[in-house]
Amino acid sequence: MGQPEQHAEGAGPFTTRLTWQRAEGETVVWESRLARRRGVLSVRGPGEAAGRPSAAGPRALRRLRRLNAIASGAFVTGGALFAVGAAISQFGSGDPLLSASVYFAGGLFFNTGGYVSLLQVLNAPRHAPGGGALVTAGWRWWGYEPMRLDWLSTFVLFVGTLVFGVNLLDSFLRGLSVQQVNRLVWTPDMIGCVLFLVSGHLAFAEICHRSLPCLRSRSLGWWVVAVNQFGSLLFMVSALAAFTRPSTGSLLNTGIANWGTLTGAVCFSVGGVLQLFERP
Repeated sequence: MGQPEQHAEGAGPFTTRLTWQRAEGETVVWESRLARRRGVLSVRGPGEAAGRPSAAGPRALRRLRRLNAIASGAFVTGGALFAVGAAISQFGSGDPLLSASVYFAGGLFFNTGGYVSLLQVLNAPRHAPGGGALVTAGWRWWGYEPMRLDWLSTFVLFVGTLVFGVNLLDSFLRGLSVQQVNRLVWTPDMIGCVLFLVSGHLAFAEICHRSLPCLRSRSLGWWVVAVNQFGSLLFMVSALAAFTRPSTGSLLNTGIANWGTLTGAVCFSVGGVLQLFERP
């Protein structure tokens, strides 16, 4: 018997939704984010108006819940620490070492959240071609799957957290010239912000099944991505304001830099809380 005909949707070369019919007449819909976050397919029988969820096995669902809880907690904590660091810079004693230390601690949690997000993709149940069931492979700590949009989005996010780590480490350096500050601290900050925004755009493409963003206010996953993307945009505003003027040695706008970081960090904490509920 040949493979059932499949209808693929997605953004560019990436497939984010597949629809096919089983031999018994049931219509099966696989969506990338729903499968890896909630471990479900949608199955609609002949004559049925709406689909019903078909879940992966208990082992896969436990794995998804555990990874989601770790990633969610990491982003909530990392965002909270970044907000505290920005508040210290704006309202505290002005001790740069204290705020840098708090930022660095928050960065470690962002690193954790980024890596665990990648693990969610690598260890999510996959659909079996032709059969429609979700199957779970053995555990993987790493994998290279650049033609999967979910992998690409989370990989770019993880790299962004590592680049932010360079920025946070360099912020401990003292006695730097203005040129060195802009090269070692500001430039990695800008690159990290760009990577966060690219990751968010790819995440929108995964949910919307197209290259352009969409509005899906009833989708919890959409709200997770939207809140985090708004936080990334605020981080970018903060980074632009944190450029050091060569002529004066002062930031373009210290207040905007601190408030952009604080509000962006709060967005990531809120996104982490929302993500906690996007689970099987």
